Amino acid sequence: MGSQKSWADFTPAQRAAIVAGAAFEIVLTGAALRDLVRRPSAEVRGPKLLWVASFVVQPIGPVGYFLVGRKGR
Repeated sequence: MGSQKSWADFTPAQRAAIVAGAAFEIVLTGAALRDLVRRPSAEVRGPKLLWVASFVVQPIGPVGYFLVGRKGR
């Protein structure tokens, strides 16, 4: 088993990539949640509550919602 790295063990480029990835996931999840809340249930494939639960699985849940969960438009 390998030992876990602390934040100080990462290079500046690795830290920047981690922060950028986290920011991207936060923005993507926020956009998906905002769209889901504003979209009528008739325009969503499946129950809205199930989509909200799927947003926990990063980044598959929000991306899946944008690709599969929305009807029309």
